[in-house]
Amino acid sequence: MKKVTDINITSKVLLPTPTELCNEIERSESDERFVAESREAINKIIFGNDPRLLLVVGPCSIHDLESGREYARKIATLAPEVSDRLLIVMRVYFEKPRTTVGWKGLIMDPNLDGTSDIPEGLRQARRFLREVIALGVPTATELLDPITPQYIADLISWSAIGARTTESQTHRQMASGLSMPLGFKNGTDGGLSVAINAIKAASQEQTFLGIDNAGQANAITTKGNPNCHIVLRGGSGGPNYSVEHVAKARESLLDAGLKPAIMIDCNHANSAKEPGRQPTILEEVVRQSLTDKSVIGAMIESNLQPGNQSFPQPKDALKYGVSITDGCIGWDATEAAIRDAHIALAPLF
Repeated sequence: MKKVTDINITSKVLLPTPTELCNEIERSESDERFVAESREAINKIIFGNDPRLLLVVGPCSIHDLESGREYARKIATLAPEVSDRLLIVMRVYFEKPRTTVGWKGLIMDPNLDGTSDIPEGLRQARRFLREVIALGVPTATELLDPITPQYIADLISWSAIGARTTESQTHRQMASGLSMPLGFKNGTDGGLSVAINAIKAASQEQTFLGIDNAGQANAITTKGNPNCHIVLRGGSGGPNYSVEHVAKARESLLDAGLKPAIMIDCNHANSAKEPGRQPTILEEVVRQSLTDKSVIGAMIESNLQPGNQSFPQPKDALKYGVSITDGCIGWDATEAAIRDAHIALAPLF
């Protein structure tokens, strides 16, 4: 008899249930209060009830917990100094979509050695989120696998759906049930329609396959997530953060009956993958936000040190504080850009 199941499966590793992991690494009452309050503050910016600019800033991905902690401490020191005009949320990205193959993030491969110890990756991610929250820093991540939110979403203040997955029905359904505000990036070709359709879909009631906190398969029905917005990240045709591009996005959102809330990703195709251009793009975002209330925020990829480094390579050969995924600007340039943005936003306050 020929085998017809699991032909290409080589192993299965049982994961802890979401309830088991959340009980093992339990959020405190202060964690819960902080996440709820930071989500509410972000929503006020998105929907025009707070004139501050939302700034999602941090490493392209977290691959080294110690350098991530150092970065979080720097954000925790700077953020209160500019909080009257900027709300800073730290990028804490644990899952990385790959065009072909490559390191898929801390959750999938926390040891950076291809062993794919996902149970340990989930534990490290949840512990790290708690550490960042304890510093008084809201967290942001891209949710890639639809199972992941059950393990960490209660510690996330803002989420993104990336350009590769914005068109995915699975991710639109997942977004409809998430409890935090969320940005959909435009497609990799630069088109807006996939992101606008995604926002509309995520705001509606959805029923789909998923797991509950006990790890059991469920037919999950949501009421829809009303707190979604678009993120302009450029595309194959070039950048899309100019006044003209933003105006087109604003009109397209209004035509679709959606709130014109627009965040600009300062890296990726908007910087032509030259991360050092991000401070200049942030200047333009700030300039536009002074007169265009639809411009609600920006995203910057930043690390302790600028650039990135090739991976895979031996872990002990990796440079401390340097990205192993997309190139970033270093902390000095990041702090200078944020302080400059704070000064430039003065006319709104």
